[in-house]
Amino acid sequence: MLVLKDICWDAPDGESILEGVSLEVPDDKLMVITGPNGGGKTTLAKIIAGLETPKSGRILLDGEDITDLNVTERARKGLSYAFQQPVRFKGLTVRRLLEMAAGGALSEKKACEVLGRVGLCAREYIDREVDATLSGGEIKRIEIATVLLRHTRLSIFDEPEAGIDLWSFNNLIEVFQQLRQTLHGKMLIISHQERILQIADEIAVIADGVLRQAGSAEEVLPELLAGAQGGGRCCIRKEAFAG
Repeated sequence: MLVLKDICWDAPDGESILEGVSLEVPDDKLMVITGPNGGGKTTLAKIIAGLETPKSGRILLDGEDITDLNVTERARKGLSYAFQQPVRFKGLTVRRLLEMAAGGALSEKKACEVLGRVGLCAREYIDREVDATLSGGEIKRIEIATVLLRHTRLSIFDEPEAGIDLWSFNNLIEVFQQLRQTLHGKMLIISHQERILQIADEIAVIADGVLRQAGSAEEVLPELLAGAQGGGRCCIRKEAFAG
């Protein structure tokens, strides 16, 4: 289980972004954190990953306090973070990136298997560079493939729908559904998308730096949808793309 205890964080200008957020992410569950833009969702994800340091509060992963560990040490403990905009590496091939994630050489069969799971043909991608020639959807799926190879205790995906086309979004939904069915560990997704919320086991709502609601998807999602239909303030987006 991942346990967050009274997490607080201030922006460099002193503005309070997170105010005493306490949350539990159970084992073998997919939790989606949602809420209005600017509410602190991505900041919280970066704090869990070790990319930001909380002003106060503690982070426990399976009972171990990891608050003071840096991002590399947390990765060694079994934590993965998929960026909203994945990093591109000119000169680094997809094969090499996958091998770095796996911690050693990969057979053609294994590389084909993991790329196939994210909807990519290994023969077309294995020797391509992880650079600007890849689309947003392609780079997102390759990043997810690296997470699959690491078999981490906690996997965090920050708005995986950002910057990708509808076809890629549909494929990502399928990948997350498969991951949910075979999950051994904890998965956390930051998202506004209704279709991603619909495959969650647990949903947490963060707004204005405060945890507003948390519970099973069966309890929380209907209330969010009712709020959207009633014209109230709501974070849910039904469509990922415009035009």
